[in-house]
Amino acid sequence: MLIASSARKPLANNMKIECVVHSKSKVGEGAVWDTRENVLWWVDIPAGLIHRFNPDTNSNTTIDFGEPVGCLAVRKQGGLVLAAKSGFWLFDPATNTRKHIHDPEADLPNNRFNDGTTDLQGRFWAGTMKDGGDAEALGRFYRLDPDHTVTPWVDKIYTTNGLTLSPDGRTLYYSDSNPAVRTIWSCDYDTTTGTPGESSVFFDTRSVAGRPDGGTVDADGCYWMAGVSGWQLYRINPQGELLMTIDMPVEKPTKPMFGGRNLDILFVTSIGAGLTTGSEDRQPHAGGLFAITDLAIKGIPQPMYAG
Repeated sequence: MLIASSARKPLANNMKIECVVHSKSKVGEGAVWDTRENVLWWVDIPAGLIHRFNPDTNSNTTIDFGEPVGCLAVRKQGGLVLAAKSGFWLFDPATNTRKHIHDPEADLPNNRFNDGTTDLQGRFWAGTMKDGGDAEALGRFYRLDPDHTVTPWVDKIYTTNGLTLSPDGRTLYYSDSNPAVRTIWSCDYDTTTGTPGESSVFFDTRSVAGRPDGGTVDADGCYWMAGVSGWQLYRINPQGELLMTIDMPVEKPTKPMFGGRNLDILFVTSIGAGLTTGSEDRQPHAGGLFAITDLAIKGIPQPMYAG
């Protein structure tokens, strides 16, 4: 079922949602489209698995990094930059070459990195969160510059999420998934210095079924939110108005990302662990990677990390 209201573009009647990788990931996340190789990189956070999905061949290859990996970005120089349990890494999947950059939270052993994005200038942003146990607002966002300088930003976040930027790079979005917060914020972004301005509420997700998880933007500047625990995706215009709701075949979608050679396929990762008791039969592909085709909406190329 698909619900749309006041959408800028009509949806194709033959829109299809398909599970393209039946991985049963514990926490599938971190989807990033690689325009250089025309593949989708994504992760299973607690398993420490880095996936590379090629839609042309419908093949998915997996690398075990050896520790939880929250998010990643493609590097201009080749390979990837990772935000993992032990901090920031440079990693070349082809050679298994890895270089540790910095662990900004070595004093917080129960924290790990979660969501991330890259700005148009090649800076990598990523946020942390407490991993397991009772929820505490111990998360913080960090900016990793191309020279490997690490700068902290907003803290006292429960579950850092939703990081993405507007197509012109001048608006930064982020969220907190915690049930008591479930809010997306936006702020002006200084593209010269990489400094966010004062934040304001962009969208309060108490008006929809799902809590805010990963996000991305499309070519029209609309924000796409994965509604974790709500079985839905949402498209929100730059003014914070809900334009579209797409029902998903899984309870916990986590990260939308436009990909494909024409950036017209919406990939969505999902969680396969901790499902609502009794819902398992309704979502046999939970934890898998999904592709939404014939959506009649396109994304934008994802910037590469310049370091």
